[in-house]
Amino acid sequence: MDVLVLLLSVVAAAAAVAACLVATRAARAAGSTAAAVSDLGRRQADDAGSLASSLARVDGAQGQGLRSMEALRQDVASRLSSVDGRLDAMSSTVGLQLARTTDTVVGQLSSIREDNARQLEQMRATVDEKLERTLNDRLATSFRQISDQLESVHRGLGSMQALASDVGDLRRVLSNVKTRGILGEVQLGAILSEVMAPDQYACDVACKPGSRDRVEFAVKVPVEGGDPVLLPIDAKFPGDLYARLADAQGAGDAEAAAKARKELEARIRQEARDISSKYLAVPATTGFGIMFLPFEGLYAEVVSTPGLVERLQREHSVVVAGPSTMAALLNSLQLSFQTFALQRQTNEVMAVLQAVRAELPRYQDALRQAKRRIDLAGDAVDKIITTRTNAMERTLRSVTLTDGAPAAPADALGAGDGDGGEGL
Repeated sequence: MDVLVLLLSVVAAAAAVAACLVATRAARAAGSTAAAVSDLGRRQADDAGSLASSLARVDGAQGQGLRSMEALRQDVASRLSSVDGRLDAMSSTVGLQLARTTDTVVGQLSSIREDNARQLEQMRATVDEKLERTLNDRLATSFRQISDQLESVHRGLGSMQALASDVGDLRRVLSNVKTRGILGEVQLGAILSEVMAPDQYACDVACKPGSRDRVEFAVKVPVEGGDPVLLPIDAKFPGDLYARLADAQGAGDAEAAAKARKELEARIRQEARDISSKYLAVPATTGFGIMFLPFEGLYAEVVSTPGLVERLQREHSVVVAGPSTMAALLNSLQLSFQTFALQRQTNEVMAVLQAVRAELPRYQDALRQAKRRIDLAGDAVDKIITTRTNAMERTLRSVTLTDGAPAAPADALGAGDGDGGEGL
């Protein structure tokens, strides 16, 4: 604080000196008198005295400030030494605590490491056990599946052996001409029994009058105003030629396939000629017959031969049919049968309607007569309700019954109306 006062005094003295200089310059510039100069000298002497006193005070204040600073330095040094002692004590204390903490952490880490190792060992044992159990289960399941599949394969091999035996039997059957014909007849009979009613076809029937040749099946086609005509159906199965053609095609032998196809075509034409000559006789039969081929492959081979089907129809009046087309043909015949039956029933209904129409006038006359009689009977009932009831009421109004008095005779009821009973 004293230093500040000293500084302010110095500043004031400097300001006074500056003012004196300014005044001197002003006096000099204005041409001041000698009195002003003396006055200025006196003022300078006063200012010099005040400046000397101010400097003395500044020196005293500076010495006091130095003493204060020394005391402050000593106090700071003592405090720093105290702080150093405390820091040393704190450092030693912190070192001890860090050592203890380090020992504690190391111990805990050791126990954690041991615990982790023990748990990892337990987990490894558990995982190994589960893996071993799962592996054993999966291996057992896989072996069981493999065993089942091997058993299925064994059964399949047995079935294949049985199938091979059946195929061999079928080949032996198909190699015999008679058994091949029986096979075609059985298949044709199954199709007919499935589509047609039993009374719509016949088996083993002679189509030509006086002929001993019998066709396997014949469909009874109804006609208007007469007995049904027969549609002969004969099953043919040239299996040896078809098998020879299939083997040649499978082997890629074009020459053998062409030769087998020609032989098959000749056999089909021969069979169609037999059907036409043995079983067709119009009007006892239809104008065409049907050759049934029991296998779709054989039927497709015959149909794919150019011009063969048209030639059979044109020259021998024979239609070729396979299993699928035979069923479709029989279904169309069944629809024609239903149409014919419906037409016959329609004719019967028309005859009944015509009879009803002829009887209707007589029925109307009888109804009119019955209506007139009913009207007469109604009039008679009305008269009974009105006239006789009124007569009975008049008689009853004139009669007063007493104890022991006899009732009025029945003839008295008609005294008021002599014509009451004529209405009946």
